[in-house]
Amino acid sequence: MIDKSTKHKDAAKHQREQSKRINRALDRAADCLSALGEAKAEVERRDMAERASDLLSSVWSLPPAQRLMFTESMNLTDVDPDSMPGFEGTKADGERFIEVSADDLARYQMLMYANGVRGSKRRLLIVLQGMDASGKGGIVRHVFSQGNPMGMHYKGFGKPTEDELRHDFLWRVDRELPQPGWISIFDRSHYEDVVMPHVYGTYPESVWRPRYERINEFEAKLADDGCSIIKIFLMSSKEEQRKHFLGRLEDPTKYWKFDISDLDARDRWDEYMNAWQEVFTLTSTEAAPWYLVPADNRWYSRAVVSELLRDAMRGMNQQWPELNVDPDAARQRLGE
Repeated sequence: MIDKSTKHKDAAKHQREQSKRINRALDRAADCLSALGEAKAEVERRDMAERASDLLSSVWSLPPAQRLMFTESMNLTDVDPDSMPGFEGTKADGERFIEVSADDLARYQMLMYANGVRGSKRRLLIVLQGMDASGKGGIVRHVFSQGNPMGMHYKGFGKPTEDELRHDFLWRVDRELPQPGWISIFDRSHYEDVVMPHVYGTYPESVWRPRYERINEFEAKLADDGCSIIKIFLMSSKEEQRKHFLGRLEDPTKYWKFDISDLDARDRWDEYMNAWQEVFTLTSTEAAPWYLVPADNRWYSRAVVSELLRDAMRGMNQQWPELNVDPDAARQRLGE
């Protein structure tokens, strides 16, 4: 029988090996990305960019888009919020991945933005959901720090206003959708208009249950019109939430984050999980899948979001738009 100390040594050795593998890939990816500006031929730049992207993807033993996508056989209770599926490195490795991949992600974002200026309808919608203190705000800051804010739009959805209640529940969401070439980030979303009445009974079931089908139709139309949709649920544990709540109560700079209603929602944790389970089962579609991201390790959830964004934009297969003016005439006007 293998004793615990042997297992621990084997696990530590495996992680060291994986850490070396990850950093070798990141070193090579960083070299490719830094050399992009020196490459003169478009074909050379394209090949170098693809090589860098391949190397960044190789950091993951299994792509998050594959490993974390919700399937009908999944149950929320099966997801360990403290786990790190698909990533076998250390926290330092994960943070370095975030740093290196930021350059690649920013390049893909600018590529999408440039094509949007030229008439492409490709755009990206990120839906962030999770229980209070699951890290949604940190993810938003992380996404903005990795891209160009010029092409990003943030919207936090709270309790509907009186004006919003006079309209269909999708009205306020439709107004905040990304423009061509842009990324929109929703901190909470139209899914609150199903989960909240489900948990609190604010509307009869005959009102909120048909919204599942409405949402699927709404998102399918968006996808057909060129909008990629990434729906992320941050899976935090109740104990981790407790730690963050206590931290807010002890830090004067975080008092503003705490509201007694947060504890009311915490008291209904199981009811929320049941409601979200139904949401995922009924609205995770091929056009707009849900990803359940373990979030107790904040660095891991941020690394996952980076990879999901990068993978989605890379999958658009866009090239830089061609010059739409006569270069010789332009040079003549510039005095060359």
